[in-house]
Amino acid sequence: MLTDERQQRILSTLEENDIITIAELIEPLEASESTIRRDLQHLENQGLLIRVHGGAKKKQQLNFEANMMEKEAKFHDEKLAIGRYAANLIKPKDVIYLDAGTSTMAMIPFIEPDLGIKVVTNSVKHAALLVEKNIETVILGGTIKLSTNAITGFSTASQLQQFRFNKAFMGMNGAHLENGFTTPDPEEAMIKKLAIAQSQMSFVLLDGSKFQQTAFTHVADLTQAEIITSKAPKEIIKKMQLQTRITEVSS
Repeated sequence: MLTDERQQRILSTLEENDIITIAELIEPLEASESTIRRDLQHLENQGLLIRVHGGAKKKQQLNFEANMMEKEAKFHDEKLAIGRYAANLIKPKDVIYLDAGTSTMAMIPFIEPDLGIKVVTNSVKHAALLVEKNIETVILGGTIKLSTNAITGFSTASQLQQFRFNKAFMGMNGAHLENGFTTPDPEEAMIKKLAIAQSQMSFVLLDGSKFQQTAFTHVADLTQAEIITSKAPKEIIKKMQLQTRITEVSS
């Protein structure tokens, strides 16, 4: 296989999977480990991917955000495992903030309805699912963002400032050693930032593709929230654990 063809195959595989390992590429590309390492180095130098330990991940645009259907389809099993663990952190009578997004939505099937909790959310979809389970729910008002169904805006922030939470659960588009937690939309970032400030404890739910990614808007430093994940680069986790607590769950 020619070099150009091999490198194009690598990029095509990344488009489908977001993250790949060298071991996964050796057989389909019929190339040695050293050859693939050189290919990944070349493609990173061209700004087409980001190398990670043992492989590579897709380079995202800073302001890009997938819609809800695309997000729900990705890393489904990982998100369910993370959601199950996160739901088990909720205690009787807790008042919690549940951020819009597919990672937090995966918690809802595992939240026990008889805990006597109150949930505040900025998601119409989350609110409907919670009410179906007879969980007391407060939905924030504001403007619904069509791509993610998140409710944002000045009125959303104004309402959120009135509440205090035992725990906040949220998703992020990136968690980076230097850049912290980030998300593409400044208005969503403002709501996430407020929720963290109003909570005794904050948890960020991350699938493995979000590590060492940076989106457009800074939300919080790593020290401001714990991370729950299911699959992440070991070297990155080791370094991040110097700044925050990270729990890895099996999917």
